[in-house]
Amino acid sequence: MKLLLADDHDLVREALKHFVERAAAGACVLTAANLDQAIAIARDTPDLDIAVLDLNMPGMGGAGGLARFKTEHPALPVVLLSGMASRADIDQAMRHGASGYFPKTLSGRALMSAIELILAGERFVPVAAMETAGPGAAGPPPALSKREADVLRGLVLGRSNKEIARALDLREVTVKLHLRGVFRKLAVRNRTQAVTTAMALGLN
Repeated sequence: MKLLLADDHDLVREALKHFVERAAAGACVLTAANLDQAIAIARDTPDLDIAVLDLNMPGMGGAGGLARFKTEHPALPVVLLSGMASRADIDQAMRHGASGYFPKTLSGRALMSAIELILAGERFVPVAAMETAGPGAAGPPPALSKREADVLRGLVLGRSNKEIARALDLREVTVKLHLRGVFRKLAVRNRTQAVTTAMALGLN
């Protein structure tokens, strides 16, 4: 995997580069500090697999920078990275062709899972932004109980059963029981299918 990471904060950029290259065998992360650099690197690197652009770095101007990048590189999957994720920002990013939206609070495991989903042709945005977005925001699938929806959100965030149990103050066996209910109600067979279906139902 060859990934372009553009962020004007040196610490964030280098930390993410180090993490991705350690987490994914054979990964190569190219870095830029602003939009102009990112566009130039993408132009010189035709075999890029994905680009991650900080929403607030110099040159972006919000989603306008995304539109400019996509004009030059329409086939390249592009993800926006931001310290805060609002429903309005996410909707605007998707309208301008983003494949995903990563909050900087995303865990390392969830980040890698999200990248894998996007490389597989899916889209990813944080569930939490959708459930706190106010009127009109997408909610949990109506067939799921509140606790099942909580467990499903843990799946979308890339958490293990043990991590979901700890976050929800449940026993791990209880999480497994809720997962069975989620799989049955969503008519899926595994965790990956559950995440993809959740996204299709508006939890993305």
